[in-house]
Amino acid sequence: MLRQALAGHRIAVTGATGFLGTAIAERVLRCLPDTELVLVVRPGRRGAADRVQRDILRNDCFDRLRRELGDRFDAEMARRAIPVAGDVTVDGLALDDEGRELLAGCTTVVHSAATVSFDSPLDSAVEVNLLGPSRVAAVVRELAPAAHLVAVSTAYVAGSRRGPAPELPLSKTPFALSVPWRAEVEHARRSRSDVEAESRSPDRLARLRAQARAELGAAGSPLLADKTERLRAQWAEDRMVELGKARAQALGWPDAYAYSKALGEWALLEGRGELAVSIVRPSIIEAALAEPHPGWIRGFRMADPVIISYAKGLLREFPGIPEGIIDVIPVDIVVAAIIAVAARGPLAEPDVVHAASGARNPLRYGQLVNLVREWFSEHPLADDRGQPIEVPEWKFPGRRRVQNQLRQATRVLRQTEKVLQSLPLRGEKAEIATRVEERRDEAERALGYVELYGAYTETEAIFSVRRLLELAELLSPDEREEFCLDPAVVDWSHFCHDIYLPAVVAHARVRLAGQRRAKPALSRAERGLRAVLSPERHLAVFDLENTLVATNVVDSYAWLATRRMELGDRARFTLKTLLEAPRMLALDMVDRGDFLRWFYRRYEDADVRDLRQGSWDLTSDLLLAKSFPAGIRRVRQHRALGHRTLLITGALDFVIEPFRPLFDDVVCAQMRPAPDGALSGELEHAPPTGEARALIMADYADAHGLSLSECVAYADSTSDLPMLEVAGYPVAVNPETKLAAIARKRGWHVEQWPRSPGYHRGLLPFGPVMDRKGTPRGLTEV
Repeated sequence: MLRQALAGHRIAVTGATGFLGTAIAERVLRCLPDTELVLVVRPGRRGAADRVQRDILRNDCFDRLRRELGDRFDAEMARRAIPVAGDVTVDGLALDDEGRELLAGCTTVVHSAATVSFDSPLDSAVEVNLLGPSRVAAVVRELAPAAHLVAVSTAYVAGSRRGPAPELPLSKTPFALSVPWRAEVEHARRSRSDVEAESRSPDRLARLRAQARAELGAAGSPLLADKTERLRAQWAEDRMVELGKARAQALGWPDAYAYSKALGEWALLEGRGELAVSIVRPSIIEAALAEPHPGWIRGFRMADPVIISYAKGLLREFPGIPEGIIDVIPVDIVVAAIIAVAARGPLAEPDVVHAASGARNPLRYGQLVNLVREWFSEHPLADDRGQPIEVPEWKFPGRRRVQNQLRQATRVLRQTEKVLQSLPLRGEKAEIATRVEERRDEAERALGYVELYGAYTETEAIFSVRRLLELAELLSPDEREEFCLDPAVVDWSHFCHDIYLPAVVAHARVRLAGQRRAKPALSRAERGLRAVLSPERHLAVFDLENTLVATNVVDSYAWLATRRMELGDRARFTLKTLLEAPRMLALDMVDRGDFLRWFYRRYEDADVRDLRQGSWDLTSDLLLAKSFPAGIRRVRQHRALGHRTLLITGALDFVIEPFRPLFDDVVCAQMRPAPDGALSGELEHAPPTGEARALIMADYADAHGLSLSECVAYADSTSDLPMLEVAGYPVAVNPETKLAAIARKRGWHVEQWPRSPGYHRGLLPFGPVMDRKGTPRGLTEV
């Protein structure tokens, strides 16, 4: 029935780059050899044909067909899988003349394109899920009025109802809520405009800029501006997500996905005209039962991240009704239902077919939890040390209780993180804040799962599958086996233990305890070190202070300024410097360049020759004593590998003069001389800080024919972010708290370099006490 009915036909499919769309394309191309496919995909930057090749035909879903066809695979796909650039968010689908002609030759159009996220922004859900089906119908009605449109919706358009949910258009179901969908579209678009305007208000921008500065510190104006804009866009997006959730729940749907899909059905049927329409409503689509192979899955589905978080021990409780039905359906049954509806053809009136399991073969939520716990008790995941993770036993608490617990934990962790980030922690101590941030992320992720999916674990609707089973009766015995439509064939224990959970673990790329790798894997730190010390790198750029030496410009000045001071003067100098410390810290946190200009005025009228001579004593007595020997070795390693080395520092030229032989080149601060030959206290040029470092690196690389993508950069502070971001291989060295958090999020290599043996840190370093002949008597430190 199926092959004969669709032989010689051309079927168009939207959304073929998604999980369900890819499965539809594969099954048609493998099982219906006399049927052509028109794949309507958004072209992206590389065009529709490239997306079809990369995102559909190269997916492991096609491995079986690739084996069966062998060398004929590419030619057969080129003949039967025709890419067309189109976009369901645009009226007319943005089709060109060729695309319109191809669509005009289709007898069936399967519309599966959707935004499937439960927390989509309101306007995105409306444009894709609500208006998308109507846009497709309008184009099909114009180009191929005799075609059959099969629209994929969701069983959860039934909303939060209890009891039977029939296979009927929403307008014909009991307790159906008729919502004027055009007003919803107008509201969603107006809301986006309102939110965008609010996000640009002076008060909002001031708060976002303060948040950006709190996260980045003195990273420089360009990065602060970029971060502020990204925070603004994210704030607007989050606000639209909240509006979508609130609007959906106010109308009786669990989220923006079900809400927009339901209104999309109303809009489609209201505006279809004479076009033949069928609607297929799947429940929760999960891994394949058998086709194209058991366990095939693409992307994380609804339950997958919850299950992995549970197996990792991150999710200790999750709400739900243990006796309630969690309506899961394998993707291959859904695909078979769509193809069967297409082969049957349209009915006199629009019809609805559910692809669901709850009415025919219910999987209880408590049963699913037990199956998951049993499997992970026998096959536990490995923790960071390779030890098995013991999974907790869920108690099925109410959703409100779990949400309150997670919100409280999130608040406490967020406040703890804020306190730690305000402290001058560095290196391994800064990792404490990073670990707190990780725990906060875990709590927020768990809370997000509860808020997103909690309603689906408490659903009490039972989706009728009478029409699905009637379709099965139309098939021959062989077709019923090949295109299985009956959810009763699923043995849930076998499906979970032998198909679904192994597939989820493999897809998540997590390791089971006791699982051996083919060869010992390098740790993340080892991989990072190997990358930065590869002979392929071109350039290594280093910061100096707190990267190669555990000192700063205040230390160097204090040492040089106190060389000839008597004890009383040293005490007064110390007190004055300590009293100025809060101001120094505040200036440095806002703008490193402004701080250096202000601080370096202390050198006004100083004898430059004396300072240059004293810099060698400064280096031997202080800088080398407080150096990171691993850092000095790293410079030499890069030079030995043939990499150019560049030091960029805000320190003054006479202070870093002894370090010049270590590097190929040095960029530092220089002070303008006064007319009498002394120092003026004013810098010759803007100090090389913030974004200036990135520009210096770009100019240096260009002048020497080097590539910044092969550059390694070492720094310790968020004030060096521009320098780190422009490098292909950034390295955070003994990072401060903020940089440690950024490095973790971005996956940057982090190194902890120990200080020199005998290192001692006091409040201020003093130069050596001179005797009456000017001979140093030793170094003291306060």
